[in-house]
Amino acid sequence: MGFMAARWRSTGDLDNLDEWGLGGRGFGTFITWFLLGGDLYTAYTFIAVPAAMYATGAVTGFFAVPYTIVVYPLIFVFMARLWSVSHRHGYVTPADFVRGRYGSRWLSLAVALTGILATMPYIALQLVGMQAVFETMGLGGDNLLAKDLPLLIAFAVLAAYTYSSGLRAPAMIAFVKDGLIYLVIAVAILYLPSALGGWDAIFGAAEQKLTTENPATGKPVGSFIPGATGYSAYWTLALGSALALFMYPHSVTAVLSTKTRNVVRRNAAILPAYSLLLGLLALLGFMAIKANVDIKGLDGLPNPQLAIPRLFDQEFPSWFAGIAFAAIAVGALVPAAIMSIAAANLFTRNIYKEFLKKDASPAQEAKVSKLSSLLVKFGALVFVLGMDKTISLNLQLLGGIWILQTFPAIVVGLFTRWFHKWALLAGWAIAMIYGTIEAYNVVNPATGKHFGGSVANIPFTDTTAYIGLIAFALNLVIVIVLTLILRALKVADGDDTTHASDYTADRGDPGVHDLPDLLDEGGAAPAKS
Repeated sequence: MGFMAARWRSTGDLDNLDEWGLGGRGFGTFITWFLLGGDLYTAYTFIAVPAAMYATGAVTGFFAVPYTIVVYPLIFVFMARLWSVSHRHGYVTPADFVRGRYGSRWLSLAVALTGILATMPYIALQLVGMQAVFETMGLGGDNLLAKDLPLLIAFAVLAAYTYSSGLRAPAMIAFVKDGLIYLVIAVAILYLPSALGGWDAIFGAAEQKLTTENPATGKPVGSFIPGATGYSAYWTLALGSALALFMYPHSVTAVLSTKTRNVVRRNAAILPAYSLLLGLLALLGFMAIKANVDIKGLDGLPNPQLAIPRLFDQEFPSWFAGIAFAAIAVGALVPAAIMSIAAANLFTRNIYKEFLKKDASPAQEAKVSKLSSLLVKFGALVFVLGMDKTISLNLQLLGGIWILQTFPAIVVGLFTRWFHKWALLAGWAIAMIYGTIEAYNVVNPATGKHFGGSVANIPFTDTTAYIGLIAFALNLVIVIVLTLILRALKVADGDDTTHASDYTADRGDPGVHDLPDLLDEGGAAPAKS
């Protein structure tokens, strides 16, 4: 399906970014529902969240449920504005918008580099999910080559169909992915509780495990219900993740592929249905505790990421376990494809064309973006092979620490031009340095590896919070203070090439229809006005 998608709903060849990287900007509500669902509900949802619930409990796992509830009202407010200004000016990436809004190639470069960097651990999380499935199936071994060979093969297939079909590939495969996931979760939630002795037994086993003392730390293994000291970590993880989610370039790419701004709003209204799915998925981690699954990998070391695949393998007939494994693997392939496309678009538009070849043709842009998408996946492999994967959720939270620092330039910029470009750049740089150092200093006591968590003490207090949100608060303070100083000194600011009317423009308005012909719901290309 990934390779066949190159001809699906095609409005022309794939030698330009609107076609290859944005699917012709012609997706309606139905397709966007699956595309955004496939984009946002990933191996993070199917592997990382339940694995975190299995390993350490609610603080590091269940915060994902309120975060996905909070995020949709936010995007209902600002994402339609980004759609409008992007379609009026032909922007492909969030960094394109920043370039036009602030007239600063350096601020645009900062946003682009941050997007690429933050996407790599997120893609890595998808690869970790696939690796857990392969290992449960017995594919791999205890040496590096044997262990990673199945992952490398899946990586090669992902790279090939992304290169050939662009965004249409994950959009088409998302239909299969969502159907499989809904089937597996429906069966799991209906069947597993009765098979494991009921919900009382499931929660009882989880409480017993998570309140047991960890010999390495002298503290409980996790938190069944967060105590007072865990409140701040819980709500800051939820709020910080919600603010960060639609700053990721792949989220913006899926939004900009839609045909009208109301498609964006409708999906913001109906996508919360996925949050119910996420809550049910998270509880699979507690079911794995009750089922007493063996999480030792083929290398003999414990790996919580194996909890859910092993649960399916142990409790389901082999034929249905195979369907569940397929659901998880496809659920990782779809977002990994979108993420690599989005990161490649950032490199092409905001680095290659801006700094290396200003006169690049649309065909050259598309070619560079296709090649860049391969390099981004190799970068993700570095994260997979080099970082601590004990709690793979930390890969996504690490990306969130970085991408959240683009929020002031992008979201605030959609409503006001008051922030000074140099203040935004300074706030971004200091917050990025602070957030990275703080995340590096979190050491996993079980493995001794750095980047072992995403919460730390708020400076000068004993209260723990999500590092990304602490850095974001620091970012905002710096931006506001420096903006006041720079405006008082009358330091020159960049030129804003956007207009107030750009932020409410819709398809058919002057300028918007000048983009490549879009497809209507029936598949026909509309006539130009």
